[in-house]
Amino acid sequence: MTSTASTVSSPGFTPRGQHLIDGAWLAGSGTFLSEPTEGAAQVFATGGRAEVDRAAAAADRAFDSYGTSTRDERARFLEAIATAIEARGPAITAIGSRETGLPAARLEGERGRTVGQLRLFAGHIRAGDYLDRRQDAALPDRAPLPRPELRMIQRPIGPVAVFGASNFPLAFSTAGGDTAAALAAGCPVIVKGHPAHPGTGEIVAEAILEAITACGIDPGVFALIQGNTHDLGAALVTHPTVRAVGFTGSLGAGRALFDLCAARPEPIPFFGELGSINPVFLLPHALAARGTELARGWAASLTMGAGQFCTNPGVVVAIDGPDADGFVALATEALTATGPQTTLTAGIGAAYARGRARIAGIAGVTTHVLGENAARQAAPGFFEVDAATWFAHPELADEVFGPAGLLVRVADADEMLRLARGLAGQLTCTLQMDAEDAGLAAALLPVLERKAGRILANGFPTGVEVADAMVHGGPYPASTNFGATSVGTLAIRRFLRPVCYQNLPVDLLPPDAR
Repeated sequence: MTSTASTVSSPGFTPRGQHLIDGAWLAGSGTFLSEPTEGAAQVFATGGRAEVDRAAAAADRAFDSYGTSTRDERARFLEAIATAIEARGPAITAIGSRETGLPAARLEGERGRTVGQLRLFAGHIRAGDYLDRRQDAALPDRAPLPRPELRMIQRPIGPVAVFGASNFPLAFSTAGGDTAAALAAGCPVIVKGHPAHPGTGEIVAEAILEAITACGIDPGVFALIQGNTHDLGAALVTHPTVRAVGFTGSLGAGRALFDLCAARPEPIPFFGELGSINPVFLLPHALAARGTELARGWAASLTMGAGQFCTNPGVVVAIDGPDADGFVALATEALTATGPQTTLTAGIGAAYARGRARIAGIAGVTTHVLGENAARQAAPGFFEVDAATWFAHPELADEVFGPAGLLVRVADADEMLRLARGLAGQLTCTLQMDAEDAGLAAALLPVLERKAGRILANGFPTGVEVADAMVHGGPYPASTNFGATSVGTLAIRRFLRPVCYQNLPVDLLPPDAR
């Protein structure tokens, strides 16, 4: 069963519950029910190997033309997607709120980020710097051997699989950063929609289809396959046509997909953003001077969006003493006053409750706040350990996805440095510091550079600026590729490879290499 593209949706948008493959809306062999926070559940098609095969064949065909399209053609396509998403703004907000429980302001802000990064990539590829053009002129008279003419540019790698994220239904999902970067590079995209917000994924796919039609692009350039099974993800990452994968999600799911990519007869890159505790180091002079500000700021950052951010500051580190006592008292007050919030899925809520209980049950953990969790609700948790307990229980460094925070008291600067050296890879590390803390900060910085993709001073890591210099990634397990980012224009490099042209006639070269 197929249908064609619809007109712009109204705020009363009702999903078809179908996949978008090769420009057509298709039913699947099975179905699943959405789990909205309000309103009735809706039926959605479940995809599998057959849908992946169809989408991959279309993507491979589309790559022939899209991979050789001009930078301006791709830029106009990205801009058309942004415009089509904006035209559906009220409808996107309405269904996104029903499915996820996120407030309208958050969804509107995320929609702005989504269209902003599409337009950012449009400008980026028009400028052409990402091509990293290099040329070595021929040296025919060089002795003992002449040198050929060499030209190098970056070229798209082929069809890319993108997994929608649960916690960002727009900015990290159907038309989010991975999709924008891959399309900008010249790569067709197959999106596995996240079952937490399938209707939101569908309406954004509708906008992409409108842009495909308006720009006259091969419809195989984009597909949305819905589903809630592990088999669908496995079929996608193991398909021989898929050349790379972009993923944002849990460590367990990401590692399973990563292993499948590595086990292929022809392994492919898996760019997974898998989680982080984002430690915040409260340096002593800053804590003494700004303890109230830091405690309240940390509590607000920890609980923002029910703590469902990859950059949630789950651990704070402070030197033992009265200033640490004051921080605990103020943070406890702020977190106690923060009520439970709706989680994106029932599964996230249940996992948060288990994670929080796990921390509370470890010997040596002091519990300061343990708000009551209801169904699909997450209340703050605030715990404290000394350094000895932290070192004795490596599981304390596991991410708890939600508004749970842990203070680690260390004896002195040396113990703070020891803790920093023992950290696993992180998306972010933060230094709360005053001028008098410069010496300790200087000692910590080279350690933290080895641990994180982004290092902050005097802020909190929740919120990621979409910009040229941003890095959203880090050493494993923060991500599976420490040399990549999933946010900012540098993200395009994940979906490119260098090609060198030796002594080719100029008229045979790709236009960007001439």
